Amino acid sequence: MKFSFAKPSALRSKGVLCMNKRNIDYIGRCNPRKFYKRVDDKLTTKQLALANNIAVPSLIGVVREQHEIESIPAMVASEDGFVIKPSKGSGGKGILVITKVEAGRYYKPNGQEVTPSDVYRHVSNVLSGLFSLGGNPDVAIVEGLIQFDPVFDGYSYEGVPDIRLIVYKGFPVMGMLRLSTAASDGKANLHQGAVGVGVDIGTGKGLHAVQFDEPINFHPDTNKKLTDIEVPHWDFLLHTASKAYEMSEMGYLGTDMVLDRVQGPLLLELNARPGLAIQIANNRGILPYLDNVDKLGNHNMTVDERVEYAKKHFCHSAQL
Repeated sequence: MKFSFAKPSALRSKGVLCMNKRNIDYIGRCNPRKFYKRVDDKLTTKQLALANNIAVPSLIGVVREQHEIESIPAMVASEDGFVIKPSKGSGGKGILVITKVEAGRYYKPNGQEVTPSDVYRHVSNVLSGLFSLGGNPDVAIVEGLIQFDPVFDGYSYEGVPDIRLIVYKGFPVMGMLRLSTAASDGKANLHQGAVGVGVDIGTGKGLHAVQFDEPINFHPDTNKKLTDIEVPHWDFLLHTASKAYEMSEMGYLGTDMVLDRVQGPLLLELNARPGLAIQIANNRGILPYLDNVDKLGNHNMTVDERVEYAKKHFCHSAQL
């Protein structure tokens, strides 16, 4: 399915959700403004997740004031690696990943050294709001480094793959695996050149892959066939995403999760304005799935029931 330069009527006929409709009919209608902090503030999301027995990456520390920046070396001295991110950042901006700590020296996934002064400057920019929604002052979260599951070896380049699931009224309706590349500088961000692989809701198997919105069959850096992938712990991931509905009280939501080889599935963050490129990665529009959920009306399904319904009705082979 080719979406670029298509007429709106052609997109609608394919069930493609466009930005205006997403903003008005789904985000505006289903996501109460009073709950936005639960998803826009990563520190709040982490605290909510822990209160709801949802596993998250370990929290090493939080830097709230400029004078606290110099405490970072002591904070991370015993760590093999760490991640610094803005609490209110978006689109992967402002995330610094350090995969090696050695004698007070820090190294990025590509082996480039990051000096303590580089770290201080980066955190200072985080606190000033350079990477944050609206440019408002922020806090810096220092997290433990995720050790990604070896099942993804060869599918990602110098970065941790993550799983995005769109959840509508508690139903996981569409999924995508995001894989870092050299072009994306080791980040799982599609706009920066990461690969998106559509994943079958019913099975967790790869369906279709894109980079820069164009179909591809093999990872551009590792030459691994992308549709051969099958995401492990798939049921657990679906249940975690579905639980995020009650946790956040957001009706239209993006959940981002990772697989750690020691801790298993972890919730990274939630997104109240999930992007539309997941439809390109799946080579199909999301609207038929959203319409299906709406037709259920006011249901009282449990998380288990919602997940089973989604696996049956939103899998690749289902006819809507």
